[in-house]
Amino acid sequence: KLTVIHGIPVMPILVMHYKLPVFGFRIGDFTYITDANFISEEEKEKIKGSKVLVLNALRREPHISHFTLNEAIRLVEELKPDVAYFTHISHQLGLHEQVQQELPTNIQLAYDGLKIEI
Repeated sequence: KLTVIHGIPVMPILVMHYKLPVFGFRIGDFTYITDANFISEEEKEKIKGSKVLVLNALRREPHISHFTLNEAIRLVEELKPDVAYFTHISHQLGLHEQVQQELPTNIQLAYDGLKIEI
């Protein structure tokens, strides 16, 4: 259910962490989803139009409860935010600088201390 807090719309987004339902949130034009490996079509509609999307991309190999790098890239391509930041990444993904070079220009790897203006 959409809630407005201090004039800012906040929308919970139901996603799956394997068999466990968890929530991400859309706050205005900013959407934050971590610990997920599935988003239904209905919930994707809530994300579309976001300017900034933060999404988990744990590693390259399949994982039971998290998106892989390629799954996360495909999701960004489908949802079309202006920019996406991948978080909840593991050392198994590879070195930050090398992985960043493989990503489309609108996708960045998040890092400790990153600040996003929303």
